[in-house]
Amino acid sequence: MFSDNKVKGVKKHAQMKSLETAQKVDQAIQRLIKTKAKINFNQVAMESGVSKAFLYNNQEIRNRIEGLRKQQEGLNSPQTIKRNMTDASKDALIAAKNNRIKKLEEENKRLRDELLKLRGMVYDKF
Repeated sequence: MFSDNKVKGVKKHAQMKSLETAQKVDQAIQRLIKTKAKINFNQVAMESGVSKAFLYNNQEIRNRIEGLRKQQEGLNSPQTIKRNMTDASKDALIAAKNNRIKKLEEENKRLRDELLKLRGMVYDKF
């Protein structure tokens, strides 16, 4: 049905196409690293113009993307820092706000009492 030469030719073409695609992916990953963009399968697929299926099915590329993604998890972006506020820092912030509220309430009460005394003094004069 098919001659060995045709099959070899098709296989060789498929290998060449796969290598070219892998080079596109490599270049896309390099660009993402240079621009300090987030590296994940969606970003690499969009940047390289390659399907996500290719990225997932090519084990070497898949391992590289997963490794880079894990490395980036360790880096703290401003959003990550804000998201990762610890309970202790939240508790400290709440305690500081509660203290401020308490002081303002005490000052408010003192000023009201003072106002009452001054009103009484004004009414006594008349």
